[in-house]
Amino acid sequence: MEINYSNIKVIGFDADDTLWVNETYFREAEIEFGNLLSEYETLNTIDQELFKKEMENLPLYGYGIKAFVLSMVESALQQSNYNVSTKTIDAILNIGKDMLNKPVELLDGVEEVLKHFSKKYRLILATKGDLLDQERKLEKSGLTKYFHHIEVLSDKKEANYSRLLNHLDIKPSEFLMIGNSLKSDVLPLININAHAVHVPFHTTWAHEQVTEQETNGKAYKTISSLRELIKLLS
Repeated sequence: MEINYSNIKVIGFDADDTLWVNETYFREAEIEFGNLLSEYETLNTIDQELFKKEMENLPLYGYGIKAFVLSMVESALQQSNYNVSTKTIDAILNIGKDMLNKPVELLDGVEEVLKHFSKKYRLILATKGDLLDQERKLEKSGLTKYFHHIEVLSDKKEANYSRLLNHLDIKPSEFLMIGNSLKSDVLPLININAHAVHVPFHTTWAHEQVTEQETNGKAYKTISSLRELIKLLS
């Protein structure tokens, strides 16, 4: 499917698992959490119940590590029938602190690509999650200088993107979004007549997964690394 990118004036980049490693740390934390609660349930049940709790709390807490920690604490209490020790609760809180203190590990080719495109396009960062944590990661990344605008969204649905583009006075046809999530970084943009490129990460949160039916007939490109974007837009 041929897609014309000649009208693009602004390129938006997702942050987590597009510019730097993120989901890997959540998977590691889930394993630690499962080990802490292994006397109460099987690891598979612990993982499933934690995910259910995250989904239940999503409208209230939103995305990010702090929301994840609150869901872990609540899940631990319920799965242990409120018998979990204060020591275990403290260990769960420390899992969250360790996640917040992780170094920012840039993915391959990120700075090269941002430097290349910042000479021709306006670049924006459009991510979701906890504001303080995302600001911290961006500062540690050293990438702030490449972005004309930075937006931490409460969610990434059509309405969120439409408001962002209106605020920045960008026509959908002039905007290209780059990200690892089909659900958050690709389909909402296609649905508002903007453009999107999918750059898969090796692991995807279950909440971000979509069916083949949802992507069928949608006009977007998938590339294996950000570096391929240079050739795609040349």
